[in-house]
Amino acid sequence: MTVDWRPTAEIATLRERARLLAEVRAFFAERGVWEVETPVLGHGGSTDVHLASLSCEAVTPSGRERLWLQTSPEFHMKRLLAAGAGPIFQIARSFRDGEVGGRHNLEFSMLEWYRPGLELDGLMAETEALIRRVLPSDPGPLRRRRYRELFREHLALDPFREPLGALRRLAAETGGLGMAEATRDDCLDLLISLSIEPHLGRDGIDVVVDYPASQAALARRHRDPEDGEWVASRFEVYRDGIELANGYDELTDAEEQRTRFEEDNAARRAAGLPEVDVDERLLAALEAGMPAGSGVALGLDRLIQLALAKAGVAEVMAFATPRA
Repeated sequence: MTVDWRPTAEIATLRERARLLAEVRAFFAERGVWEVETPVLGHGGSTDVHLASLSCEAVTPSGRERLWLQTSPEFHMKRLLAAGAGPIFQIARSFRDGEVGGRHNLEFSMLEWYRPGLELDGLMAETEALIRRVLPSDPGPLRRRRYRELFREHLALDPFREPLGALRRLAAETGGLGMAEATRDDCLDLLISLSIEPHLGRDGIDVVVDYPASQAALARRHRDPEDGEWVASRFEVYRDGIELANGYDELTDAEEQRTRFEEDNAARRAAGLPEVDVDERLLAALEAGMPAGSGVALGLDRLIQLALAKAGVAEVMAFATPRA
């Protein structure tokens, strides 16, 4: 059998990748944000219904245990914050099962950083500055887009008010899928990915805010000034139709976080998905006291793909999963 042993990226591209990684590190050094390293294996995984965590069995000092490959370094970095680390960043190897395609790979590089004491608007500005630092030319203006307004503009509906039955019918027509049992968030995720995201970040950088409260994940919530509806205190950044970053006004309430983990696992059971072990050490860190602030995760391979004008992330990785 003949196997292709060669890298999925050209050597010249990998040299450019190394240059851009140095730029990222210089960006944070200039701002007094220090680099940390945390494990890729942990005792807890992501309970998010829309993520598929990978796990393995290993012999540890406690015996044979199940450990989870981290979908991002978030939980461990928040434990560092609770221990008094201050502003930190990491370029971490992250893992998500089933994520394959031009913008995905099972194993990828996540750039994640946390700013204790910084409000979400300040983190948006810093994220924009980093993107402008890495991209080779001016990407255009920053535009702040409200989630509800995007649905009104592109689909002529209010995602918070549209009846679920109507959302299911529209999602089924749009995606060509059976959506009869789909949740509201399932429908909204399909619609935004197929009908809205391709238009975002054209001739500029689009920052989407005020997502539904049900999509807060590990972020706080606040009232929508339009009508008092609860919305998530988070943002996502898009360039050329590609989602680059996801930022949160970080939730610091241990009890609320435990409730969300439990709700996630209940939703996983209802969907026939395996439960994921809750990270009890993260909850203990929140209980001890994590400082208020904001944090953001950025898909580094995607940003480098855009910076080097490549067709997909495999072209900027040494060995994407098919050749790993």
